[in-house]
Amino acid sequence: MPSGPLKGRIRVPGDKSVSHRSLMLGALAVGETRVTGLLEGEDVLATAQAMRQMGATITREGDGTWSIHGVGVGGLLQPAAPLDMGNSGTSTRLLMGVIASHGISATFTGDTSLSKRPMGRVIEPLSLMGAGFEASEGGTLPLTMHGALPAVPITYRLPVASAQVKSAVLLAGLNTPGVTTVIEPVPTRDHSERMLRGFGAELTVEEVGSERIIKVRGDAELKPQTIEVPGDPSSAAFFIVAATLVEGSDLVIENVGLNPTRAGLIDVLRQMGASIEELDQREVGGEPVADLRVRHAPLTGIDVDPAVAPSMIDEFPILFVAAALAGRTTVTTGLEELRVKESDRIAAMAAALTLAGARVEETGDGLIIHGSGGEPLRGTPDNAEVATQLDHRIAMSMAVAGLGSRDGVEVDNIRPISTSFPNFMALLEGTAG
Repeated sequence: MPSGPLKGRIRVPGDKSVSHRSLMLGALAVGETRVTGLLEGEDVLATAQAMRQMGATITREGDGTWSIHGVGVGGLLQPAAPLDMGNSGTSTRLLMGVIASHGISATFTGDTSLSKRPMGRVIEPLSLMGAGFEASEGGTLPLTMHGALPAVPITYRLPVASAQVKSAVLLAGLNTPGVTTVIEPVPTRDHSERMLRGFGAELTVEEVGSERIIKVRGDAELKPQTIEVPGDPSSAAFFIVAATLVEGSDLVIENVGLNPTRAGLIDVLRQMGASIEELDQREVGGEPVADLRVRHAPLTGIDVDPAVAPSMIDEFPILFVAAALAGRTTVTTGLEELRVKESDRIAAMAAALTLAGARVEETGDGLIIHGSGGEPLRGTPDNAEVATQLDHRIAMSMAVAGLGSRDGVEVDNIRPISTSFPNFMALLEGTAG
């Protein structure tokens, strides 16, 4: 692994959440939506292919712009073949919502990892709206669903903090007569609300006490948009931590989306002592964006407030790496959701960091990490490899850990990185001297 300081200016791939939604909403608008900066990873391409199978015309032009000719809300066609979701939980859960209020049936399939992930949390509210489901044991894929036409508007209080469940219900509400309501006890990422409004849906958000009450009016007419997808903060996270950890680093990461429901990691790293400066703050398509200048800084462990977990749930693996090289001890709690991601990320990261020489204790809902005080980790022993569990974020996190180790870190498989960040290794090697 390269071990010099990280320098220069880079761009990370487009935001995955915004990319998925721009394809889905573009396919439900009437007219042509144009998208630049789309994340062209396997997960997003699975969404594009599914929308094509249901009637949308989606093409990539030579300059990288994507053109989407939508069929209109209510205009989706019956897919002739199963919808292959690959590894993408977001595609699956959001598309189940889209289909729930259309009079069509669809079968969802996925890879081995996705086929273990629970879909019951989405099946429950969509069943209340009238959709029918035939799922594999435990509510997993393969799964066939039958949309309801007309679907029934519901008021649904989220039992778990999940932007995917919220989004599925709101997307189902687009073609449901009347008003569909989601009540969020804990705010989660709000890309769906911002983008639905941007496409012209009648959507309101009201805060009552600590809860958010989100209402969308059905029989929506979505208008096509021109979208510039901001850089994905979850992808930028790996370079923010790498530049923070490696002495002499001074790196600018351009065009990073800083939606407050996603930017928890930056706040936590700043509390630990990181130097992260926001340059040229602006707003693109309803989303706040800035260029981030990150310089090396020594970190000190903290007790991470569990209330920030929903705003950085995908960033905990890389935070664990930062904590392993910080001074003192970092304590994380309230992370039960990490056990049902692409892998059990608490157990997988505890094992990976321990193998690389960090001192880690696993608890039921988080990790306690005793930092090295800036001393490099040992790295993985000869003939030992970190088990990434086919999880892209664990593979990328441990690649960054390798920069902060004496002997480097070997991981068993870097192929899953292509689901979200195809050029990650090349960028990491290009910025680190």
